[in-house]
Amino acid sequence: MIGQDAAGLVRLLGQPDADVREGTARKLQFQSNICVLDTYLYPKGAAEPRVTYVDARQPDGRAIDRASCVAALTRREGGK
Repeated sequence: MIGQDAAGLVRLLGQPDADVREGTARKLQFQSNICVLDTYLYPKGAAEPRVTYVDARQPDGRAIDRASCVAALTRREGGK
């Protein structure tokens, strides 16, 4: 996930469930019944924003392994 741009995330996980922009920063959130994945994209200079931080949790807020969450999201309906 780290280093991906928004288009790469959409190709991998499908359309985000939330797209929040604040200044030049952007958070794309992907959800399933297994987990919630927040990806934080920031630009470096004039380059397109890329993921610099990822956070994953179960829908009830409990911790979950990020790799397991990504795997679950790639299998969700609407994911790629």
